[in-house]
Amino acid sequence: MYMRVVLAWTAVLSVAMAAAVQDLQRARDIQDRAALDKMAAEAREAAEKQSNDAASQYRFALAQSYAAEVAVEKGDKAKARELADSGIQAAQKAANLRPDNAEYHRLLGTLCGQMISSAGLAGIRYGNCALSEVNKAIELDPKAAINYLSHGVGNYYLPQALGGGMEQAIKDFQKAISLDPKSADAYLWLGIALRREKRNADARQALAKAVELNPNRLWAKQQLDKTPAQ
Repeated sequence: MYMRVVLAWTAVLSVAMAAAVQDLQRARDIQDRAALDKMAAEAREAAEKQSNDAASQYRFALAQSYAAEVAVEKGDKAKARELADSGIQAAQKAANLRPDNAEYHRLLGTLCGQMISSAGLAGIRYGNCALSEVNKAIELDPKAAINYLSHGVGNYYLPQALGGGMEQAIKDFQKAISLDPKSADAYLWLGIALRREKRNADARQALAKAVELNPNRLWAKQQLDKTPAQ
């Protein structure tokens, strides 16, 4: 009886977490900073009340990551840096509490990568965290497309001299797509990386696929519009 109750409660929590993630993604897609701020504040309150609950720490860190993502898209690097920094602390707690959870390591690595993207040269010191944490996630779950997507974003922002660069990033995005052909974010980042390599026709094709898969993602549409035909 006790075990059935535990399993049922775990299922309820899983559904609630999935719903929370979907809400964050929807707000991210339409660049609704106010909604993201509200959800992040609620998640912060829960994380502070449940400091030893890995899931609560993860949810707050995830909210900060999505909010930082939109801040970068809007050109507000100072805000993105602030959001990613506080998210790192929560993600580190989650990973420490559940070191066997690939997603917690992936998110920590992603947040470190966001520090690189928003802090310029000052953020390079986060490069080791960005790649090592996502490498850990891949080791724990080598079939998860999102792990390779995050690895690619880290490589996109990390200079080639430090082990990153466009070639590595493109390979990561292609690997993510091979594991999940419906990953709009993988196509989005593949298009951005291809454009950086002056492969504009290929970039437009990838970005158009990203928009097709997720027509609500404003940033994908913006990136497609700014990409030359040739």
